[in-house]
Amino acid sequence: MTDVTRILNRIEQGDPSASDKLLPLVYEELRVLARQRLANEKPGQTLQATDLVHEAYLRLVGKDNDQSWDNRGHFFAAAAEAMRRIVVESARRKKTQKAGGDKRRISLSSIELIVDGDQHDLVDLDDALNLLEADHPRKAALVKMRFFAGFTNREAAEALGVSVATVENDWAYARSFLRLQMQSAGL
Repeated sequence: MTDVTRILNRIEQGDPSASDKLLPLVYEELRVLARQRLANEKPGQTLQATDLVHEAYLRLVGKDNDQSWDNRGHFFAAAAEAMRRIVVESARRKKTQKAGGDKRRISLSSIELIVDGDQHDLVDLDDALNLLEADHPRKAALVKMRFFAGFTNREAAEALGVSVATVENDWAYARSFLRLQMQSAGL
């Protein structure tokens, strides 16, 4: 059992000092994930890696959170999901009329999910991801880990408890599914 898993167990048991010990152990890894995620954004992105890490951490171990984690991989999968939600919430706020409506688009051209360098809207990608999650939760979790947290196939396989071959198959299916969903939405 890793130090992170031990501390997560202590947090789950209600130890108030445990969350203070967790942050130093996972902070740098969370910053790397956040930097990888934000590297795909357009220049001028207002969400910073540090802000993303802090917000995700608060959501994961905040006082109102009743979540428990089985292990380190489960925690980082939850961190990927939290980062996804934060980035999508930010994109939704920017899409409002007050923030310029549809005039501001987020570039996803450097990610494998999208072909030929087209520009796509992050909110539409999130909608397609929610459709995938309804029927294929593991495949959707994989997309969140790969796209939003920068996991490799091996890291995702470990976090999901499946083989690398399964991850590769799920990744191919998920990319095709999302591409078709986004094309049918007229993107």
